[in-house]
Amino acid sequence: MKTDVLIIGGGPGGSAAAMFLLREGITPVILEQEEFPRFHIGESLTGEAAQVLRRLGLEDKMNQMDNPVKHGVRVYGTNAVTTWYVKVSSRDQSWNLYDNTTWQVRRSEFDKMLLDEAIKRGTKIIRGTAIKALKGEDGSLVGIKMRHPDGREEDISTRVVLDCSGQSTFLANQKVTGPKYLGSYDKQVAFFSHVRNTVRGSGTTGEDAKDNTLIFYDKKFHWAWFIPIDKEVTSLGMVTPRAKYLEKKQTPEEYFRSEVFNINPEIGRRVPKLDMAEKVHVIPNYSFQVRGFCGKGYICIGDSHRFIDPIFSFGVTVTMREAEFAAPYVRRYLAGELDGKENPFEELQRMCEKGIDNLEDMIDLFWEQPFAFATFVHSRYVEQMTDAFAGRIYDFEHQPSPSIMSFRKLLKRTREYDADDYSIPIGSRYHPERAPLWAPDSPVPGTEEWISRGGQLVGT
Repeated sequence: MKTDVLIIGGGPGGSAAAMFLLREGITPVILEQEEFPRFHIGESLTGEAAQVLRRLGLEDKMNQMDNPVKHGVRVYGTNAVTTWYVKVSSRDQSWNLYDNTTWQVRRSEFDKMLLDEAIKRGTKIIRGTAIKALKGEDGSLVGIKMRHPDGREEDISTRVVLDCSGQSTFLANQKVTGPKYLGSYDKQVAFFSHVRNTVRGSGTTGEDAKDNTLIFYDKKFHWAWFIPIDKEVTSLGMVTPRAKYLEKKQTPEEYFRSEVFNINPEIGRRVPKLDMAEKVHVIPNYSFQVRGFCGKGYICIGDSHRFIDPIFSFGVTVTMREAEFAAPYVRRYLAGELDGKENPFEELQRMCEKGIDNLEDMIDLFWEQPFAFATFVHSRYVEQMTDAFAGRIYDFEHQPSPSIMSFRKLLKRTREYDADDYSIPIGSRYHPERAPLWAPDSPVPGTEEWISRGGQLVGT
């Protein structure tokens, strides 16, 4: 089998990449092992995620799906004593800020809509699993060996692979990329479910709009979320250190029921009773970073090259924006315009890396110095923080802004990029010395191990 572009994974990143490639006159093939719809977390879209969907011509479809409309995010501080709010916003062509809206989504329906739309527009799809990366004599990626659902194996010859496999990090595991660094600074675990009969806001717009995201803060690495996903059901989840869960020796559901109301008293007011419409799911939250995630014949997109704390819902935003950025580079590569370069996608790689660094610095300051962070949000850098929360994190969006530079100063951190475009810290946010180089025999358990164990927590 031959194709110019093969996309591994049909989630939001892969589907968006396919639709943007079609706009460039390129018909890609998506290799997807799962049947959609399937359950997934990551239900709150930022302002820039909504803008990507609008640029793809999907605004009407999103509204037809009756997705809850999000006007902003309210964060409740410890014991719900203080709160702060960040509205959804966009920038016009003159870089003037204006209020906007985005959506909350049930990921099973949202992801299926995106994949169906990509296929409807001309994308080809193959059902199966990528099992091996195929390299050429010069070390470039020239294809993928796949396994069909009936067990047959087949080689797919391709000029470009877009790895949209998410935290499965297929190309990193195949050692096509540079090394993968796994952060082990906190080892948080997320527990979440869908619940009915919650108390939402009473407004139709602004900070009390009924379908806004709520975040409940307890203390460092202890927080919870509240995301309406349809008229009746709300996604409710909490994140705590894995060690605390293991100490309790409870099942995931027992632990969730016993701990979620202890995060913040506002949760009890919003969720009078845990009327669950979905089982309790568990995901370990590891940070990781892949070096050299672009090269001859490949680009890694979104979580397939970097994952940081999910607290402000940037995952879908980053993967869809990187998919949009990648499409014109792929077109230029196929046209021979990037020949002769050791890394034909170096410019793209640098832009993506710097953007996530800006995001990481914001999240780190939230955890390390939440009071300083709230001051920046409320008074000192209101517009710049609104930009960051919306997902405007790239250099062409006036980043790093003075607010991000202030964060770095408070974190006692610099971002001086070396020859391969990566800054320190890498892999682990607060303790880079505790971020061992990923290897198959690494003593640090990672997402791959969790996936291979069917979602069970190591140590349980």
